[in-house]
Amino acid sequence: MRLRTTVAAAFGALALAIALPTSASAATGDFSYWFVGMDGEPQSVTLHDPAGPGCVPVAEAADPASSEPAFAPHNDTDEWVMVFTEPDCTGDSWTLRPHGNPTTEDLKLRSVYFTGKQQRS
Repeated sequence: MRLRTTVAAAFGALALAIALPTSASAATGDFSYWFVGMDGEPQSVTLHDPAGPGCVPVAEAADPASSEPAFAPHNDTDEWVMVFTEPDCTGDSWTLRPHGNPTTEDLKLRSVYFTGKQQRS
């Protein structure tokens, strides 16, 4: 039930943002996550000022047939972000608030939807 409410609220906010006369640009800040490298060791990736709006595959974990999902995302941008368990922003999702705390290793992801910063025209 909580997941449905969260997804409904996120899509409602997205629809409202799209309806306003705006232009999109990059979010300000960093979005980071961890993944298991080819050597079996955890590695970190940070996206600086990610562009939005749009779905971004987590390159190191985008193919479920050949990689484990990434984990422990941290949204330190000034925009809301949705992380998804499957490629192409499908599967279960979680919404991460702007400048939120790091998540635990239990939160897995394969793609991210950046809402993008909305600026008045």
